[in-house]
Amino acid sequence: MNIDSSKAELVNTLIRNRRSVFQQQYSGERVDDAIVNQMLENARWAPTHKFTEPWHFVVFTGEGLKRLGEQQAAVYKSVTEASGTFKEERYQNLLTKTVLSSHIIAVGMKRDEKKSLPELEEIGAVFCAVQNMYLTAAAYGIGCYLSSGGITYFEAAKELFGLEKDDKLLGFLHIGIPKGPVPDSKRKPIEEKVTWVK
Repeated sequence: MNIDSSKAELVNTLIRNRRSVFQQQYSGERVDDAIVNQMLENARWAPTHKFTEPWHFVVFTGEGLKRLGEQQAAVYKSVTEASGTFKEERYQNLLTKTVLSSHIIAVGMKRDEKKSLPELEEIGAVFCAVQNMYLTAAAYGIGCYLSSGGITYFEAAKELFGLEKDDKLLGFLHIGIPKGPVPDSKRKPIEEKVTWVK
């Protein structure tokens, strides 16, 4: 087998340098839309069983970030006041913190009932697409992280992002330019997680 070791090393380095970079680590500079578009383009090349391509993305930037905050806060308030779990601090965070990111991508999974695939496979495909976006961001020196907090699992939130009853809202990918070096990350040795059977 002929292996291009330079390409392999580029991939190895990129994967090991991928990090979750959070809003408080962003400089406030705006990421070029062309880079975000490249992240989305690379997302569509994720593996997808029967080519269902179940990913569904809604991108917020500029004034759209403020609108996203207002929409999230309104859904949160409506749902939590009805259940008696409303927290003012949580509401204010949802209302105001969206503008700390350059872009936020709502990440959804749209079901293709005609292909009748297990839901777990469709969710897996979307998370593979998100990993492609993470790796693209790392290649460009851009920070991002996937948040599954806030209103992610509220049924009432789906409508905001063009999702229907059998679809899933899986989280929000925050994007920004890091204001300094990104901290190292640690992983357990692979030997603790793998069993070889020969």
